[in-house]
Parts: sequence; C-alpha cells; structure tokens
Amino acid sequence: MEQKTWNVADLLQLSGGYWSACALHAGVKLDVFTPLAERAFVAAELAGRLGTDARGLGMLLDALTAMDLLTKSADSYASTPFAAEFLATTSPQYLGHIILHHHHLMAGWASLDEAVRRGAPLGERVSHADDAAARESFEMGMFNLAMQIAPKIVGQIDLAGRRRLLDLGGGPGTYAIHFCQRNPALTAVVYDLPTTRPFAEKTIARFGLADRIAFKDGDFIEKGIEGRYDVAWLSHILHGEGPAGCAVVLEKTVAALEPGGLVLVQEFILDDTRDRPLFPALFSLNMLIGTPAGQAYSEGELRTMLAAAGVRDVRRLPIELPNGAGVLAGTVPGEGASA
Repeated sequence: MEQKTWNVADLLQLSGGYWSACALHAGVKLDVFTPLAERAFVAAELAGRLGTDARGLGMLLDALTAMDLLTKSADSYASTPFAAEFLATTSPQYLGHIILHHHHLMAGWASLDEAVRRGAPLGERVSHADDAAARESFEMGMFNLAMQIAPKIVGQIDLAGRRRLLDLGGGPGTYAIHFCQRNPALTAVVYDLPTTRPFAEKTIARFGLADRIAFKDGDFIEKGIEGRYDVAWLSHILHGEGPAGCAVVLEKTVAALEPGGLVLVQEFILDDTRDRPLFPALFSLNMLIGTPAGQAYSEGELRTMLAAAGVRDVRRLPIELPNGAGVLAGTVPGEGASA
C-alpha cells in the first residue's frame, strides 16, 4: 500500500477536524435539520422553534451551510436534499442515532492519552444501561449502520436448509430481520442484554416479523446460551472482549449449535501486521477507551480463535464491506444443518 505523503496543511486540517464533527453533532442534537427539511427558516424564527439563542444558532447554521449540509438564500436557511434524507428525524433513512452515538464517545476520545498511559479506560466499563439517551443512540445507531450493509451481506450468504438462527448480541435485531426476510423458512432468536429488549421488539414488530423472531435476554458471557440453533451470527461482538472473553463467547456459541452448524463472525478486521486498514486500527483505540480488554483483531487471530473453539473450515467470505469489515465463516463438526 502506498504511504500517504503529508504536508502541513493536511496535518493541521486533521488536527482541527473535530470542529466540523462537533458542528454536525450540535446540528443533530438541536434537531435543526428536521424543520429545515420542511421549509426555509430565518435564524431567529428557527431559534424560537428550537428554544435556542438566535445569534448562536445563526453561527451554527452558517457553519453547516459552509459544510454544504444547508443552503442559504438571503437570510433563510434550508436543508440540502442529502441532509433532508439522512439528518431529518422524519426520514426513514435518518442516521442521527449513530451520529449521536459518536457524540457520546467524544469525551472518552478526548482522554485517549490517559487511556494509552494506563492501558485501560479511565472509568468503569462503558454501559448505556443507566443513560436512556445514550442507550437509544447506541442501539438505534447500530440499527442505522446495519441497515446500510445488511442487505448486501445476507444476499451473499447461503442459508439454504438452515432453520434456526442465533443473532448473538444482536441489539435491535437488524441482521436477524434481513436474514429472515431473505430466507422464508428461517426463524431467529436475538440474544442480548435486557436493556436491549424494547429496541429489538419495536424494530422486529416494525418489519412484521414478531412471529418468526424472538428476543431472549441474558448475559451470554456469565451464563450459557439457551436453545439450539443451526446457524450463529456474531456481528461486532468479539471486539468488545479480550482474547479470554472471545474464547468464552465462541465456546458457548459452538455449544449452542447443532452438529454441522454454521458460525458467521463479522468484525472490523486488521491485517496480520495490525497496522492496516485505518478504520480497524482506530476502532481498536475506541475499544481501549471504552472496554477493559476489547480490541480489533487481525484475520489470523480470528481464525485461530475460531479453530480453538472447534470451528472447522474457517474462511473469509468474498464480501466487500466498508471500514475494513469482513465476515469469517466456519462449521461445527457433524452431519450438516439440522432441520
């Protein structure tokens, strides 16, 4: 891979890049894009509707206009078509949840130097259980992301003959939904913590799949996994654990599968040198900030962990995904999928 050639302007733009991110986060938090998707407003009128200071809001609107997320005509502002589609709460394509999740991560990232110094987060393990806003932004942010890529993934995975899917740590159930939509004979269980249940049940019902997708709550690290399955989907679960925790998760997953069961693991995957691609390398720092032992793993490390758990014929599926994501597949020894 060709190494980037840096110059001073690029370096300073990188250093101050959080200014643009914070302006976007503020726009989403204040929900400026929803009314501006309906019609144009002058700053003072919109400030009255949003309950903000007119001068401060005007400055934010000018910055968002400079970022090409808004348009300005005379003194009136309106959302661009892109912002109306992805940043207005009234749009089915709304991505504000994941943007707010990124906002909630910023305090930890601001103390990255201390996390590196200690080799651990500054506080307790990050939990959204006691913060309703953070919990919603996380769960529905995962829904935002999964909705972008799940259709591409499920269309390239053959689940013919499979009948019962375990979506482990499945959050709002986005992947279970798409797998069931693609495979009419499939039923699924979304297995996650109790705080996830309201988001999962609401999302599953929204897609009309409550009769085929159930939610079970439990700590699959501390306890076992209830039920028997012939395919397990683990999407971005392992990076939250250290190697020992990953071994426990994979061991319990394999124990819940019938002979011949299929294991599918999606992660942001590092090269075996661990210094590429960029996003998994940065994401590993995000795990340093937010978890006691989590990290991004290389393909070689994931293959080794799956093999140690008894998974055979491990392979990386030829699916091109953004941000260095990839899917590894393998099977549990036995006679094939159960009916």
